[in-house]
Amino acid sequence: MRFLVVAVVVVLVGGARLLRRRRPRSARSPRSREWPATSGDVALVMARELRERVRSRFYVVGTVIILLVLGAAIVIPVVHHSKQHPVHVGVVGAASTQWRDTIAAAARSAGATATIVTEANAAAAASDLSAGRIDLIVGSSRVEVAHPIPSGVPTTATMVARAVASSFGEQRALHAAHLTEAQIRTLTSMTALPVVALHPGPVKGLNATSLIGVILIFMMLSQYNTWIMIGVMEEKSSRVIEVLLSAVRPMRLLTGKVVGIGLAALLQASVAIAFAMVLATSVGSHLLQGTTFSVIAATLVWLLLGYGFYCWVYAAAGSLAERQDQVQSLALPLSLPMVVGYVVALTAVTSSSPSLLVQIFSYIPLTAPFTMPVLVGLGDVSLWQVILSAAISIGSTVVVARVATGVYQRAILRTGARVRLRDVRSSS
Repeated sequence: MRFLVVAVVVVLVGGARLLRRRRPRSARSPRSREWPATSGDVALVMARELRERVRSRFYVVGTVIILLVLGAAIVIPVVHHSKQHPVHVGVVGAASTQWRDTIAAAARSAGATATIVTEANAAAAASDLSAGRIDLIVGSSRVEVAHPIPSGVPTTATMVARAVASSFGEQRALHAAHLTEAQIRTLTSMTALPVVALHPGPVKGLNATSLIGVILIFMMLSQYNTWIMIGVMEEKSSRVIEVLLSAVRPMRLLTGKVVGIGLAALLQASVAIAFAMVLATSVGSHLLQGTTFSVIAATLVWLLLGYGFYCWVYAAAGSLAERQDQVQSLALPLSLPMVVGYVVALTAVTSSSPSLLVQIFSYIPLTAPFTMPVLVGLGDVSLWQVILSAAISIGSTVVVARVATGVYQRAILRTGARVRLRDVRSSS
């Protein structure tokens, strides 16, 4: 519930910024046209970037695609389960109440429901089984199916057949032991002993929210960082940057750009996660069962930390390029750390005990946005470790931002050919 409130606030703030319209040029004061060197510069650039990104067709279509994919992943399993047809069980002659109860209980144990079909004789039952009108035949001495049970993943009917055969075999053994009815009821009503963990702690295993979160982080970091690189390159190649730098300092211009695009990414991620949570609750899906606020918060926080670290690197790389092909050649090496972290995180999601490599990657700013949310989802990390990793990422981001701003300032006005890093260093 707290997350939904936060998501609503974020959406409202973003919507309010989108609804704001800049005043007519004639109504502006000379001071506003000069873009004074205050924090308002960053806000103006940030609002411009956020407005342009959110209004773009690519952003709207991308958001719709993300919501459709999440909706399909949540709704399809629920619809498939609700449309699961009952297993038709053929019984020759009138079935007693005990038989019906045994068949129904066996079907429930296999995760299905059973419909009993009364057959006139064995020949009619065999004919219906061959024609597919019933799924199995239950007799006093055996259970018949149309085809051999596969050794791989069995069907619902074969699982029910095994459960029914086991239940009736157990009853035959009890009666063969000449037990009294009271003894039989005692044995059949037995319950399993409780299983208690020696070291109590959170349940580990596949966490669907962590899996979705890792995929979401990778997709958004790749998308929005590429946007920054291409945006910087286009401003440089079109000479728009010369006009902007005449009114705004490079540090403020770059800060407003990365913050504005980052807010667009946060808005899209918040909408996607809120949509998934509401939809899963509405349709009764178990996909996000066990999801805690800490897992959702870790996904959003590390999306921001990862974006905060990589956005400066991509912005500096964009200032070195002047054509689309140069952007592609620069983007490949920059994306390699993200790909490595993404693959390692996906491997760790399905592991009950993450490897030492995952633990180490969780403190490296290049890969921590992918591996640390997974450790939070598995409950394999404490709060102080999360804070330490976040502090390392924030400190590294400050250093990277300073270096990237210097590269941006010295390379953004150089045109004619791709700028090399050694050229930038030599001019510093």
